[in-house]
Formats: sequence, C-alpha cells, structure tokens
Amino acid sequence: MNYRLLAPKLVGIASIWLAMGGVAEAQATRTWVSGVGDDANPCSRTAPCKTFAGAISKTAAGGEISTLDPGGFGAVTITKSITISGDGTLSGILAAGTNGVIVNAGVNDVVILRNISIHGAGTGLNGVRFLAGRLLHIENCTISGFTTRGIDVVHTATVTRGHLSVINTSITNIGSVAVRIDNGAGALAPTASLSNVRIDRTAIGFDVLKAAVGTISGSVITNVTNQAAVAENTAVLNVADCVMTSNGTGVSAFTSGSTIRITDARIFNNTIGVNVAVGATGDRFGTSQVFGNGTDVVGALTFRSSL
Repeated sequence: MNYRLLAPKLVGIASIWLAMGGVAEAQATRTWVSGVGDDANPCSRTAPCKTFAGAISKTAAGGEISTLDPGGFGAVTITKSITISGDGTLSGILAAGTNGVIVNAGVNDVVILRNISIHGAGTGLNGVRFLAGRLLHIENCTISGFTTRGIDVVHTATVTRGHLSVINTSITNIGSVAVRIDNGAGALAPTASLSNVRIDRTAIGFDVLKAAVGTISGSVITNVTNQAAVAENTAVLNVADCVMTSNGTGVSAFTSGSTIRITDARIFNNTIGVNVAVGATGDRFGTSQVFGNGTDVVGALTFRSSL
C-alpha cells in the first residue's frame, strides 16, 4: 500500500468531517419557535423549535428568537445578548413552581424581552430575575401569577452598573413585590426606569433598595397592600406623571438616608399618601397633587420649584 498517497486522502476526509461538524454546530442570527415545533429541529423558519430554551442554544449572541404562531414556550435562562420576541402572535411562558426568565449574562450583554406573556399560574417563583448583564429591556409584556416577585433585580456586577428598562408592561397578582431593584454584596447598585407600567394587586409595587436609583413615569399603581413605590436604605426613587391610588401608602422614603422625588403625580385614595421617614428626603416638584388620602403626608415633604 502506498502510504504517501493514502495520507493526503485521510487528511482530506478528516477536514470534510470537521467542516460538517462546524456547520452542524453553527448558530443562526434568527431562530424560530412554534407551538408545534420540536427542539431537535435546527430552529429555522421551516423547522422551528418547541421552546425558548431549545432555541437559545442555536441562536448566535446578539440574535433573535421569534415566534411563528401562538404557544407556550417554556421557562428560559439567558446567558448572552439576545432578543426574544413574540411580535404578531400570542407568545407565552408558563412557569408554575419555578422562575419564568433568568438573565445571567455578560457585563456588556443586552437582553430584550418583547410581547411575551409570563404567567406563574399561582405557584411560580419570580417572573423575571435579572442577575447580570448591562441592560435588560422588557417591552409590551404581561407578568402575573407569581408568589414572590414579578421582576427581581439582584445585580451582581462589580464592573458595570446594570440597567432595567420596562415599557408598556402590566404586572399583576404578585405575592410579594411587583418590581424590586437590589444588588448583591460588593456589586454596583443598578438603575431602573419604568414607563407606562401598570402594577396591580401585590404587597409592594416598585421597591428600590440600597444605593440603587429607580425612576417610574407615566404609570399607574393600584390595589397594593403596602407601599406603591418605595425607596429604602440610600436609594433614590423618582416618580413623574404617575397615579397612585387605593394603596396602603402611595410613595414612601421608608428609611433614613433614602430619597424620593415626586413631580406631576396624582396620589389619592390611599391610606397614607406620602411617607417620609426621619432622616429621609422627600421633595415635591411641579403640579403634584396629594389629596383625599386617609393621611396625605407623614413626615417632611418639601416643595421645591427646581433642583
């Protein structure tokens, strides 16, 4: 046998095998899921996957998972930049007894969740947990039926401050806190902005802790047992153009060192309208109205014409 002629042929065959393996493992920029899909599929439009978890491993970083038709696509953990979109159809996550979405991505990663119904069926833990990543953007979503938190931010980054952005989203029937912003020990405090958000039927609405900064605007919070929006520790809470009604307390600077800033808000029909703890800062700007509460203001709420 001529081994000198055989060797190049073997190398060529091995190269083809390696190339085929590379194609098989290639990730697509856009993948698809369907209610009648199969996670053994390549997640293409003509051969979609069944779940978000099945599609995410076949989607390139920075890519998008889209839904072809209505369905429940399962809980998912996200560790890279990605968009999950339910545009144009009913895209759901049913997370009974577990978390709906966990985001534990890289320090520069951006994650977008759009047009998704995230439902805990009364036994789910948290709708969305944001542990690490540069930005989590939630848009046109509904989050309901969880026992602990609707959106739980416990950011762990020590290099980059994570940011949560929530737009046009409804958060209802949550056991503990609708949106909670916190950071782990030694981590940088995150920031959060909520716009056109509806929070209803929970123990606490928007809770900003430690040194985090939270802003809520153009939103409505109602039927909350305790505080509709609250700053704790040395956190700063900005409330602009919001309605807080039928809650335990409308807006609260709950502990010494915390700060609330209220502008153009309507706070009425609560047990307490605004609460400012001793050693906390409460500032009121613009045409904010605090009226018709059991007690309108507890503590020192200072009117300021400007900063």
